[in-house]
Amino acid sequence: MAPSVIVVASETFAGTAARMIMAGIAAAIAARGECGLALCGGSTPVLVYQTLAASAIRWANVAIYFGDERAVPPGHPDSNFRMAREALLDRVAIPVQRIHRMAAERQDVDAAATEYDRLLPPRLDLLLLGVGPDGHTASLFPNSSALLEVNRRVLAVASPPPPLQPQVRRMTITPSVIAAARQVLVMVAGADKAALLARILEGPDQPNTLPAQLARSGTWVLDQAAAGHLQQGDT
Repeated sequence: MAPSVIVVASETFAGTAARMIMAGIAAAIAARGECGLALCGGSTPVLVYQTLAASAIRWANVAIYFGDERAVPPGHPDSNFRMAREALLDRVAIPVQRIHRMAAERQDVDAAATEYDRLLPPRLDLLLLGVGPDGHTASLFPNSSALLEVNRRVLAVASPPPPLQPQVRRMTITPSVIAAARQVLVMVAGADKAALLARILEGPDQPNTLPAQLARSGTWVLDQAAAGHLQQGDT
């Protein structure tokens, strides 16, 4: 299935992405009574989450999950949970028991991954993803054995060694979670991702080297800078 690509001006990027998330949450609640929403980390979603925090959403009917996490305490500057908490979760009336963070800092991260696997619903209603500079999404990195996993839905992994980025332990969903999600929304902004996005969205199917292609059939919200190398227009 071809990706659905929405290109917007940088100043409307956060609002557009937030409205799409709101619509996905509302649709899930209308259909099933609640929404299983998995958040992504990184810098791109911060303003999106802040915009969501000011929106009218039935947060008591939303269950929060995460697509990946670094092996750091929840208050650490590199924690995806900390970013989401500060930008969104602390600002809305969501019951604490409905927020399910990945405890990737645990000594036995494999056991933590197994427990999170059991915690995840069979299908997420809405999965938010980003794209890293090497084409990874969640913590599914190029040529990782996690890309071949077919039984487990959450794994303990390690990021690639330097010089790409510091090598740290992580916890991540596996490709089956992306494939099962009812809706996948990928958010990408910035000219530094433009050439990479052209390969991901318009190049040959090579998910082993470009794991973000696992979400290629989802909806992609891009700012004009990130879409600068695409041949197609808005779809």
